[in-house]
Amino acid sequence: MKVTLKGGEIREFENGISVADIAKEISMGLYRNACSCRMNGEVKDLRTVVDEDCMLEILTFDDEDGKRTFNHTASHIMAQAVKRLYPDVQLTIGPSIENGFYYDFDCGDKPFGPEDLAKLEAEMKKIVKEGLELEKFELSPSEAVAMMQEKNEPYKVELINEHAEKGEPISFYKQGEFTELCAGPHLMSVSPVKAFKLTQTTGAYWRGDAKNKMLCRVYGTAFPKASMLEEYLTMLEEAKKRDHRKIGKELELFTIMEEGPGFPFFLPKGMILKNTLVDYWREIHREAGYDEIQSPMMLNRALWERSGHWDHYKENMYTTVIDDTDFAVKPMNCPGGILVYKTKMHSYKELPLRMGELGLVHRHELSGALHGLMRVRCFTQDDAHIFMTREQIKDEIKGVVSLIDKVYSTFGFEYHIELSTQPEDSMGAKEDWDIATDALRNAITELGYDYEVNEGDGAFYGPKLDFHLTDCLGRTWQCGTIQLDFQLPERFELEYVGSDGEKHRPIMIHRVVFGSIERFIGILTEHFAGAYPTWLAPVQVKMLPIADRHLDRIYEIKKQLEAAGIRVEVDDRSEKIGFKIRSAQLEKVPYMVIVGDKDIENNTISVRSRKEGEKGAMSVESFIMDIVEEIETKAL
Repeated sequence: MKVTLKGGEIREFENGISVADIAKEISMGLYRNACSCRMNGEVKDLRTVVDEDCMLEILTFDDEDGKRTFNHTASHIMAQAVKRLYPDVQLTIGPSIENGFYYDFDCGDKPFGPEDLAKLEAEMKKIVKEGLELEKFELSPSEAVAMMQEKNEPYKVELINEHAEKGEPISFYKQGEFTELCAGPHLMSVSPVKAFKLTQTTGAYWRGDAKNKMLCRVYGTAFPKASMLEEYLTMLEEAKKRDHRKIGKELELFTIMEEGPGFPFFLPKGMILKNTLVDYWREIHREAGYDEIQSPMMLNRALWERSGHWDHYKENMYTTVIDDTDFAVKPMNCPGGILVYKTKMHSYKELPLRMGELGLVHRHELSGALHGLMRVRCFTQDDAHIFMTREQIKDEIKGVVSLIDKVYSTFGFEYHIELSTQPEDSMGAKEDWDIATDALRNAITELGYDYEVNEGDGAFYGPKLDFHLTDCLGRTWQCGTIQLDFQLPERFELEYVGSDGEKHRPIMIHRVVFGSIERFIGILTEHFAGAYPTWLAPVQVKMLPIADRHLDRIYEIKKQLEAAGIRVEVDDRSEKIGFKIRSAQLEKVPYMVIVGDKDIENNTISVRSRKEGEKGAMSVESFIMDIVEEIETKAL
């Protein structure tokens, strides 16, 4: 039996060998660090027996899927600790998530508090020291139900019954006295989970449905080494300091009120920041050959049925009735962009046709998922739709990738690309999906980019490239997207006249760069900790008179700065200069201009930089020249 390993190496093994034993034969170090495997593209257990030729990759904690396996096992350890300490608590589900895991428990009327988490952590440490091995076994649906009924686990019974109709065996994992309904994969034993922390508890409805019972969700994170956990917890503390909700309040940027949960209010300084981003967006899109459009915020049901959103996305849409007709507030801009394209017949000479739209969209999100500007119910999506011929696909994708790269480089972000392929609920023929997927793959390959593949995670109308940027804390955020669409042009019967005089169907690209301007502001705020680059800062210069007698000169200079396009505020409070400087520092203003007797006498200003500290005395003209250059070059 031939096994092709990562990197292309081919090794021969006897049929019927487990992946764990293959890892041992490769190296004991690999075996000790192995979490799971990827066999022929599918993530599986190390217990999996290999009985035919295959592609095999051994996954460690350094691999995302290996990390998920590790955290999933940690969630089982936590559930076992809960059942030992609180045997009447009922279990639901406990998946791995980004940076950790959670488990939802039915604790009755007494949810877990901080003191419970401390007890659970102590019990989890005992379980890990016991070194329990995880054993996988299967039961028939009826046997599985009987076992869970005997253990008084009604949520597990509900889950089993949903799969009972298929008649397939139900898989379980057992560690010591604890047995859990689970498809896996899992570690071979609990021993590698050496460092963990239960981070918080929240409420969560069973199945995310407010009609169901409120459960107690416990979040945690786990690592193979204590040093890795310490590093992560330090990052979390830094993230708390950078929380955009906290900084947004301190810098008077935005707020979210109880009258509109999930609907942000932008305050004057926040609007300056938002409009600066919008101005930049318009500038780079004009340079890249885009025309800006605007489509209505609400359109009738027939349009959303035709686009497929009514069938695939209705639960996330806000609807109403006007003149006895169903309408929906747009969750996406694309159908409106398509209608704009259809306002006239186009020639091949006009293609590619690039249309950008800063559209306000609304999507229903569960209240528990809302999070500052990161997860809201209305946001400005910086959409663009490109209509093109098949021959233009690759070049247009390359153009969008270059535009996204330019934007992220401007803000100092690094990023990686993921290619998402055809999902189960997709529209259209597989041949079109294959052509679209190959076009995306070939374009980024020719540009020299590495990428990861997310099988089955494309949009329902086409495959996509997702751009995940990395902030200063190492966190990743999915922002830019390029979606290649053969389906909506077909559903909307889009046409252009080709060089042969015949009508042809265009291909369509959906793409965003910021993703959501609101969310991008949240990301920027945490990345820069509110200390935005000068070109973005709502207030670029704070002017500080040492005494009231210096105010006339301060306001003269203010006019000069504003005439050069610089955003200026004057602190004219009757406070000591040290107090005013500290206030400006807390406001994270890039520059302070201080004026006293000596400055007036010498016709200079004293400049203090947020980054460099005291810059000393200089002329107003010199200061203006320096700061204007910094703004125009968008220096970081």
